[in-house]
Order: sequence, then C-alpha cells, then structure tokens
Amino acid sequence: MQNRQRRTLRTALAVIAGLGLTAVAGCGAADTGKSESAGSGGTITLTKPSWVGAEANTAVAQYVLENDLDYKVTTKQMGEVIAWDALGKGTIDAVLEDWGHPEQEKQYVEQQKSVVAAGDLGVTGHIGWFVPKYWADANPEVTDYKNLSKYTADLKTSESGGKGQLLEGSPDYVTFDDAIIKNLDLDLKTVYAGSEAAQITQIQQNAKSKKPFLTYWWTPQWLNAEVEMVEVKLPAYKEGCDADPKKVACAYPNTPLQKYLNADFAKDGGKAAEFLKNFKWSAEQQNEVAKMIAQDKMSPEAAAKKWVDANPDVVKAWLPA
Repeated sequence: MQNRQRRTLRTALAVIAGLGLTAVAGCGAADTGKSESAGSGGTITLTKPSWVGAEANTAVAQYVLENDLDYKVTTKQMGEVIAWDALGKGTIDAVLEDWGHPEQEKQYVEQQKSVVAAGDLGVTGHIGWFVPKYWADANPEVTDYKNLSKYTADLKTSESGGKGQLLEGSPDYVTFDDAIIKNLDLDLKTVYAGSEAAQITQIQQNAKSKKPFLTYWWTPQWLNAEVEMVEVKLPAYKEGCDADPKKVACAYPNTPLQKYLNADFAKDGGKAAEFLKNFKWSAEQQNEVAKMIAQDKMSPEAAAKKWVDANPDVVKAWLPA
C-alpha cells in the first residue's frame, strides 16, 4: 500500500461499511474542524479504521485514556490517507496502526513537520493471497501462483466472469492485486465483498461447506484461529518491486505497524501523548480484543474493559510515571 499494502489505494472519502461501526465526532472537531488539544481541554480525537484489528487498538487506548487518565476521547472513522490528512491538520490527534504510506510520511513528517512518529505498535502485518488448508492439502499445487490458472473451474463464481475469483474486502483497502494478476498473466478476477465483515462472512461460509476459495488476506487477524489458511507463493518481495503500482508482480512485504501523532499534540498532549507513545502490544493480544468485537459481538468498550481488567500489568507499563 505504497509500502503498506493493506489499505487505501483508493482514497475517495467514504464511510466504510466494515463492521457497521458509527463514527463518533466531538463537538469541537465538528464545529471547528480542529480537535481540542489534550493539553488545553482534555479531549483527544483518535481515528477508528475500518478493520477490526485496528479498532481493537482504538478501543483499548480510549478505555485507558478515559478510565485511567481521565481524558475525554472521541473517535472518527475514515480511510487511511484521509486520516493522514486529518492528522496533519490536527483534526485528529493520533493514528495507532499505519501500514506504511511513504508519500504521506514525506509530506507531513519530513516536509511540513506537522506529524511525528510515535513508535512501533508491536504488531507486524502481512498481506498475501490465501487458500483454505483443506483445499491445499488435497491440491498442493494451489499454493504456487503458477498453478492457479489450472483451478479456474474450482474458483470461478457468478461474479468472476468465467475467471477464477480472488476475493477482496473493502474497495478502500490498498491492493496491487489487479496489477499482479495482469503482470503474472493469471486467469483470475478480483471481486470485492465490500467490507472486512462481508469478506469474513464469505470465508466462513466457504469454509463451512469445504468449498475452494482464494482470497486477499492478512495477518494478524482473529479469523485465522478459526479458519486455517495457507499462503500462496507469489514471486518474492524485493525492495522496490512495488514502486510502480501498475508494474507490481511480487508478493507483499512484512510491515511493522507504526503509530503517528499530530506534532502539536505530541508536544503539548501531556500524559495522553506519553501514553500513546508507550502503547504497544502483540498480535495475539490485539486478536483477543478483535475477536471479542467481531465474533463475540461485544461492544468495543466492553471488549476493551474485559481485556484491560485481565491484563493490569500490561496496562500499567503503558501509563506515564
């Protein structure tokens, strides 16, 4: 995605269907377009991305900020590049899960200096093409991209126009898949489910009936503990192989996920800014909260409370001295 690979090549302003989540905006942000500085008013505005792993970050951070540090937190749901623009303008104070946006980093961090890096989230993300293990076990060839076109009949759907279907999530996610298909001359067509939630539903339905499928997918993701999938081997990723989006013919890289803060907030945000810099957890911990939200149908606040109550030592390490 540029480097990030997982979300937002398409940057049109949209309310993402995702999990059917509703954006909550504070009055100050709604009235002025500027979030109220934590240093002056005790209000912090966080972005709430459309995928549940990143929502888990926001939910836990919000819960701790409100219950342990006595701040007011509002959240705004927006696409990734839009979030970078908002972060640069101060409309939001923090992005807690960025998959790599070199153009925005250059513009806002290096040139304008209106955004600063806030450290590693502790989670390494990876995007790829995946097939269910039950299908790969019966047909080991499907784990090599060179053989996928042999399985068009197994993968085609009513929406794929006679080609094999590569199931995608939200159109807002960054993907090079159309270019990869074209440049590797594969008999595939990308078909969008519309959101992460809709994609998960299709994967679960396919898995329940032991149906073959090929999907754009990522780790970490809580569903991986429920539906075992195997990554298809694309040509190995090499630095720069994704520099031109139209010429990509390689795998996606591993991406250590990063946090970013608005520069004024980082300077004047007090304990809130310090806490967000300290906030760091594992993929397993993120998946625990994500599963509670997506599969167990808990509210983000309830899921965050349950996790925080069960992990006091982890939370204590995040809190300012």
